[in-house]
Amino acid sequence: MEQELRSGSLRAHSSVCFSGALIDGPRIQQLLLHCAAALESNDVTLAQQAMWVLNNIASSQGDPNQRLTSWLLRALVARACRLCGPAGAQPAAAAVRPPPSGAPRDRAMSVTELAEYVDLTPWHRFGFTASNGAILRAVAGSAAVHVVDLSVTHCMQWPTLIDALSKRPGGPPALRITVPYARPDVPPLLGVSDEELGLRLANFAKSKGVQLEFNVVKGKDTGTTSPKKMTPCQELASVLSDPPSLGLRDGEALVVNCQSWLRHVAPGARDALLDAVRGLKPRLVTVTDEDADLDSPSLASRIAGCFNFHWILFDALDTSAPRDSPRRLEHEAAVGRKIESVVGADGDGAERSESAARHAERMRRNGFAGVGFDEEAAGEVRRLLSEHATGWGVKREEDMLVLTWKGHGAVYTSAWTPSKV
Repeated sequence: MEQELRSGSLRAHSSVCFSGALIDGPRIQQLLLHCAAALESNDVTLAQQAMWVLNNIASSQGDPNQRLTSWLLRALVARACRLCGPAGAQPAAAAVRPPPSGAPRDRAMSVTELAEYVDLTPWHRFGFTASNGAILRAVAGSAAVHVVDLSVTHCMQWPTLIDALSKRPGGPPALRITVPYARPDVPPLLGVSDEELGLRLANFAKSKGVQLEFNVVKGKDTGTTSPKKMTPCQELASVLSDPPSLGLRDGEALVVNCQSWLRHVAPGARDALLDAVRGLKPRLVTVTDEDADLDSPSLASRIAGCFNFHWILFDALDTSAPRDSPRRLEHEAAVGRKIESVVGADGDGAERSESAARHAERMRRNGFAGVGFDEEAAGEVRRLLSEHATGWGVKREEDMLVLTWKGHGAVYTSAWTPSKV
């Protein structure tokens, strides 16, 4: 294919894209890899040729492969413009038409819209359901429970847990939920402050007979960097290294819940973060994240990983919502944001996920022991999936539960406790 790109023959016959001859996954992936390799070797001409052909395949209103390609192409163009410098940026950008429009970008949702967003597929609620099952089992019999919530989904997990605790034989425990002031600035975005969210949760808990205390904590001022100037990951490290800021109390069952957060922490800083979590001596740590290895130093490897992994949600959305559905477009735009970070960003704040197997190895290396999910928790997950398309499934992998789409691993949830020395 590289020879075809260089000779221009593929570009000259690119009309075959629209007859379906090129719109197959392996062919698109091959073009993407040629483009990535050209960018890595600073071959702007070859990159432009590949982008031109990809641009004729990509469509924000097309099938799942075309829609995904449009976001990958957008990320490649952005990287080309950033890496080629002023002289090379214009040729690279001019090789394609403007990125597809129509998808919402960085729009803050209402609480109702956010609920519709997470309900469209089980991508988020799978982790909520599995984690809540592990939490309920771990805090059984505890009179007081404290959840330190490290998530990007604005406490959407907790109404279900509160409802379950309200039905606990013998009465519910006193519940505290603590969230960090800063979180990764990624979709979904919510147009409601954490304080307002806490008030709404407290009112809901009161209606269920559960006493809830909701706290937002900021990182301590080191004297050199103010909390507002810290990155979310720096602020989280500051909070975890200062346990008094969390207001830990004797007699409370402490749970640290990490939902889609670890992939935003630089790989080299993750062990330190987990060490700080272990130092809090939690009863349980739950981790939910995407089951993909997207942290390779090779751009081509990350592009291949993005195409193979993010196809899962694009394909699932095609069975769940019309192609012009606002919630579907928001999901696709959120994936596009992830792709831009994986493809175009480097250094602190760049999104770099790791697979369930590598995550489990990291947790064990940092002094945690896996806690298996009981059949009740797995049953709740299966009931959730029964409300969605038949392609969704769940499998056990070591002590973890993994959400699958047509057999492909999508999202994992794991539960851990500090190992006894």
